[in-house]
Amino acid sequence: MASRETPCCGGDGSGPFRSDFPEGDPDSGRMEVGSLLDAFDLRHALRGTHQADPGRIPPDQKATDQFPVLHAGPVPDIDLDTYRFRVGGLVEKPFEWSYEELTSLPATTITPDIHCVTGWSKLDTKWHGVRGHEVVQRCRPKEEARFVMVQAPNDWTANLPLEDLDRNDVVFAWEYDGKPLTPKHGWPLRLVVPHLYFWKSAKWVTGLEFMDHDEPGFWEKRGYHMRGDPWKEERYHDDVRPSAGTGQGVTFPSRLRLAASV
Repeated sequence: MASRETPCCGGDGSGPFRSDFPEGDPDSGRMEVGSLLDAFDLRHALRGTHQADPGRIPPDQKATDQFPVLHAGPVPDIDLDTYRFRVGGLVEKPFEWSYEELTSLPATTITPDIHCVTGWSKLDTKWHGVRGHEVVQRCRPKEEARFVMVQAPNDWTANLPLEDLDRNDVVFAWEYDGKPLTPKHGWPLRLVVPHLYFWKSAKWVTGLEFMDHDEPGFWEKRGYHMRGDPWKEERYHDDVRPSAGTGQGVTFPSRLRLAASV
C-alpha cells in the first residue's frame, strides 16, 4: 500500500490502517476502516483526557496528554542526502533547498494547541522550525497566487489558502518538544498549521506549489473540508464523511463525537 498520512484518525475507505499509541495498547493494531469508530469504546478513547480551559477547546473536542498517531501503510523512507524541499508555481523566485539549507534558515519555537478532526486536542505543544511567513517571503508569490498545495511522498497533498500559510504561528518543523521529530510524527519535516484541524499539518513535507485557485488535496477529495477551521467545526464537506470500503460519502449527524484513537 502506498504511504499516506491520515488526518490523525481519518480514513479513505481503503483500509487496512495502522494505529500507534505512545504507551502501547492491547487493542491497537490493524483494522478495517469500517470498524475504526466502533473498535474503541469510551474507556479507551477518553484515556488520558482531562479538563482544560474551555476557551482553548473547540466544539466537540477533548483535551488529552497523549499524542495519537494513525497512518495508512508504512512511514516513508527518506534519505536526507537526496531530500529536497522544492517551492514553485506562481512565485517570483522558485527554489530547491537541501535539508541542510532548510534547517540553516532563521528558526523559531512555537507552543500552540493542536486539534485533530477526530475529536482530541493537545495543549501547549512545542515545535521548532522555520516560519511559514519566512518561506513565503523568500519565494515571493505572484500577485495572482491565492492558494498553496503542500506536497509529500507518494503524491500526497494538502491544500491551504495562502493566508493560512503566510503566518508567524505556522512553522515547517524539524523538532518536537525539544527533540528531532520521529518518523511517525513527520520527520524530516512537518508543516504545523495549529489554527486548522491537524490533518492540514502535513507530515514528510517535500514542497509547495503556489496557485491562483483552490484544489482539493488527498483527504479533501475524500470528503474532508477544504479549509478545516476547528472553531467552526469544518470537519467534512456538508457533513458528509467517507464510508468504509467504498470511498463514497455517507451523512452523519454534524456533532457526532469521534471517539477513536485518543
